[in-house]
Amino acid sequence: MNFLNVLIFFSATSFLVYGIAYFVSSNMKNEFKRFGLEKFGPLTAILELAGALGLFIGLQNYTVLVLASGCLALLMLLGTAVRIKMKDSLLVSLPAFFYFLLNAFILYKTVA
Repeated sequence: MNFLNVLIFFSATSFLVYGIAYFVSSNMKNEFKRFGLEKFGPLTAILELAGALGLFIGLQNYTVLVLASGCLALLMLLGTAVRIKMKDSLLVSLPAFFYFLLNAFILYKTVA
């Protein structure tokens, strides 16, 4: 398994966990309430799960990998913007930014 595949697997596993966590953890739902984006919580979780599935499938299918990594990068860019708007600390905002960079890098390496 090459380094890019390790990153893809890491990102996919992370989004699988985050997506499931929304449906089983009140903490995740409370974050969306705090953001004033409560109605977008389920959609975000479903997009995370779809993105995770897309990354796993993308290990075998270039087109799906491009779509999944691009969409997850966009989702995390928007998540970072929300954190900045809410004036969250750098430490709290860092995971969203990290996953934006990670998926942007996966997209870049896949397309290059």
